[in-house]
Amino acid sequence: MAAVKLSKDIARVFVNSFDTVLFDCDGVLWAGSKVLYRAVETVNYLKDSGKQIFYVTNNSTKTRAQYLEKLMKLGFNADEKEIATSGYLVASYLESINFQQTVYLIGSKGFAEELRNHGIKHTQIGPDTMATDMPTYVNGQIELESEIGAVVIGFDEHLSYPKILKAANYLANPNCLFLASNADETFPMEIPLVVPGTGVMVKAVETASQRTAKVFGKPSVAMFEAISKQCKINPQRTLMIGDRCNTDISFGKNCQLTTLLVLSGVTSLKHLEQYKHDEQHILMPDFYTDVLGDILDLLEQ
Repeated sequence: MAAVKLSKDIARVFVNSFDTVLFDCDGVLWAGSKVLYRAVETVNYLKDSGKQIFYVTNNSTKTRAQYLEKLMKLGFNADEKEIATSGYLVASYLESINFQQTVYLIGSKGFAEELRNHGIKHTQIGPDTMATDMPTYVNGQIELESEIGAVVIGFDEHLSYPKILKAANYLANPNCLFLASNADETFPMEIPLVVPGTGVMVKAVETASQRTAKVFGKPSVAMFEAISKQCKINPQRTLMIGDRCNTDISFGKNCQLTTLLVLSGVTSLKHLEQYKHDEQHILMPDFYTDVLGDILDLLEQ
């Protein structure tokens, strides 16, 4: 079934059909440092209209508190309890299972802080370079810690051969957990440049270790389950808005939500045509529009 383009004829009925809205952030609310067209006005309008609002992001580079600071600085009427990040989900999971060992972290400062906020010990983040050739390095310079009980991967701009090597060796222990914040292939940017995402890093370690990571970000239902624990949500009256079909829209489908694709991020109309042709139904949104602010524009017409 083809996605329906939002229009002024259906805009009011569309908005009245849901009580809760889940927003992806990158590519929906902003691209890089640029706030997208009428995103602030649209989100605040929906919240002022009585809708429950949640921000659901696969980006693990910031804590919930840091996301709240950004949202409020940009003008969004947000609250920390409305924010669910993939890093927060990983940290909450480890806390829930009473994880007492140390995490080998391939990730960012924000991810590390989120782990510490939940009482989870982790290895040092930042560059880990190989100052010599590979044979010399593996035959004497590699140092593995004994207390590692989990390998956790988020976005890490300092990904390196030593990090992949260490992660794979920790994962040679079948009791070592293997967790990932998300598997996004790229980051949506305000400039026409392909920027590799966390999925590239996860795949590298999966290939080397011959193990599969447990992924907490979209399209996993873990994010919706976490939100549902804190407040009552009816999936049949919940809208998921995203820019990426293989994460945001698939997430909505997995959770039985209505889905709206905005074409301001990763997915294009060309992609939609291909999904329709290949009958990839889980990637097809129920509705689509060019940019989030179209909702407000259509309601005002």
